[in-house]
Amino acid sequence: MFLTRLSVPRPVSGWPATLPAVRHLVEHGLDLTAPVTFLVGENGSGKSTIVEAIADACGVNSEGGKAGTLYASKGSVTPLGEVLDADFTVGGLRLTRGPRLKRRVFFFRAETLINLARGVSGLPGYWQEHPDEQSHGEGFLTVLERMVNGPGIYLLDEPEAALSFQSCLRLVGLMDRVARRGGQIVCATHSPILTSLPGARILELGEDGIHPTEWERLQIVDHWRRFLAKPDFYLRYALDGDTGD
Repeated sequence: MFLTRLSVPRPVSGWPATLPAVRHLVEHGLDLTAPVTFLVGENGSGKSTIVEAIADACGVNSEGGKAGTLYASKGSVTPLGEVLDADFTVGGLRLTRGPRLKRRVFFFRAETLINLARGVSGLPGYWQEHPDEQSHGEGFLTVLERMVNGPGIYLLDEPEAALSFQSCLRLVGLMDRVARRGGQIVCATHSPILTSLPGARILELGEDGIHPTEWERLQIVDHWRRFLAKPDFYLRYALDGDTGD
């Protein structure tokens, strides 16, 4: 483990402290106790806000990129990142604050991934494949398989966005290998496939703040099971039924 606890040492007002999950973090802090931690919740629950703040605390551009080098567009520190305290182990400090070329923190953010890939494809130490010559999903996997590898801190914000079912399974395997080799992952996701990773800690974000849960009890797992069993039950609320007659 490299990153063990998140806390906010002083009161925070306004956004994003109005989000229940962020308010929970401010009031109680958050312990990271497993090599892989998933943050799961509805859109707007605060998953990305927390992951971006962790990136700030790790010295990575909150718009995505690698510690020591900014490959994404330059951005300012996020409001939560400005006040967040992160407790690192000695190894974690080495990864985040050590010599630039030895820093091992990577923030995968779907919105800026292609810009990253275009900037470093073909450079020594990176991948040869150019993203414009691959599908969206293939480009995601190329970056993930090269950058999320071995001991390091890896922050992922909805990496399943462009991935097929089979590609999500490949990503689960990648996460497992990283954890076994001493890496640490914090991942915001909506994916019941990714969150099925054995040994991962799942934190669900909702109106009651942040609470640990099991895969079988996740709301997204329940919704997917019900939808696949009887899609009409959900679609009758999504479709307005207007045929134009």
